[in-house]
Order: sequence, then C-alpha cells, then structure tokens
Amino acid sequence: MDLSGHGGLQTLRVDAADGVVTVTLHRPEARNSINATLLEELHAVLDAVEADVRQQLIVLRGQPGTFCTGMDFDEVSTLRPDATAAEQEVLTRPYMQLLRRMATMPRVIISHVDGEVLAGGVGFVAASDLVVATPRSRFSLSEVLWGLMPAMVIPYLIRRVGYQPAYRMALTTQPVSAEAALAMNLVDEVSDSPEAALRRLKARLSRVQPATVGNLKRYFRQVWVLSDEVEELAVSEISRLMVHGDFQKNLRDFVEHQLLPWEAKDR
Repeated sequence: MDLSGHGGLQTLRVDAADGVVTVTLHRPEARNSINATLLEELHAVLDAVEADVRQQLIVLRGQPGTFCTGMDFDEVSTLRPDATAAEQEVLTRPYMQLLRRMATMPRVIISHVDGEVLAGGVGFVAASDLVVATPRSRFSLSEVLWGLMPAMVIPYLIRRVGYQPAYRMALTTQPVSAEAALAMNLVDEVSDSPEAALRRLKARLSRVQPATVGNLKRYFRQVWVLSDEVEELAVSEISRLMVHGDFQKNLRDFVEHQLLPWEAKDR
C-alpha cells in the first residue's frame, strides 16, 4: 500500500510525512461508523506502516465534530438471527484484533479526537498509546440502551481508566466531557491547539526506537490482566448478543422506522 495517498481506500484517508502517518476515518455519510471495510482497511494500513521502518508514529483522527460512532447498524442489520458463529464474528473478531494490534504493535499510536466518540470509537481511543482531544469532545458508551454490552471495549477501557469509571460509563451511558475524560485518564491532553500538542509529542517520541516501543507494549501487556482468554470471551459475548431477540428488535425498529429503543417501548 502506498502511504502517501488514498490508494483506492473507501473508508480512510492516509497521509505520510516526516515519519508520521495520519489516518483519517472517512465515512462522513455514516458518521464515521465502523463497518467491515473500515476494519479491513485499517488493518491494511497498519500492515504497511509495520513494513516501513521510516514510519514511527500514527495519528488516528476522525472528521471535525465526529471521531467515530461505533458499529454500522445498517451493516449489522443484515446479520441473520440464525447466523453461524463465523458469520456472527465477521465484524466482531476483526475489531477485537484491531484493538489488540493497536495496543501491541511497535509504533506509537495517538488518537486525535475532535468531537463525538461513541461505543466502538471509545475502543479506538482506549487502545491508543496517547490521546489528544479538543474541549468539545465527548465520549460515551451507549450499548446497553440497545440490549448490548461494550464487551470488546471494556478490557481496554479498564486498562486505561480503571474498573469503576469504566463500569459507570457502561451502565449509565452518561456522556463524558473532555475535561472529565482527562481527569479519568481516558484522554492525556485537552487542547484548543491539538496540532501543537501533536508536534510536541512527535518531537519527544521520535527519540524512541520502534523496537523499544514494541518491547514496552509487550511487557506492559504481560504484567496486566488483559489476556488472550479475556479477548476471546469478549468476542464470544458480543457475537451472542448481536443475534439475540431483544437487540434484533431494537435494531429493526431503528433501521426500518428510525425509532430509538426507548421510543419504541413507549409506543
């Protein structure tokens, strides 16, 4: 893949300069939601970065006002209730693998957040090495409102913010402001000038060799509770819930009638 251009990518824009690869989520028509193509293309970009020793740092960003809004419901709605385990995991397993890869690959990944971050988008943030956000950014986990759980996000969110803040976000679905996210360590810096913050980080991080970054990530994973078994449980649990009757009904009400779960309940 050519990291200096779009290279036929449908869901991303990629630019590389001076050792920094900027990856922009580019699905404005779907509020930067996550579909199978986006996951496939993100994995392909990471393949290309790992193959190019000149690239030391990845900046992941969204559109102005929207970083990422989680899974693409239109795509999920095509999943049959009697889908096989392999069919259920078409979306879930690549997502889980992507979070793990972000957290272990020998490159520094910085999420540059400016705006709304929902559900699976919070996973991208939590799996990043560093997060710079603008003051208008907001973070929330909305899955339980739909009869789901943020099963794959939670292991990485707990790693970043601890058990109770992660549990509170999952249970209450209350949006977290940028300042509150900074206080709980979901965000590392809040700035009106994120580009200046990114330049400072780049200057500091350019002194660290990629192999050392990989060693550091691997060691931190080994001394932390996040394991292959935890990730496998997360994939199994979210795949099960995605074909459950309650979620399927909520999904149909939304896709076919634009009714949110609590609106459909009150009808």
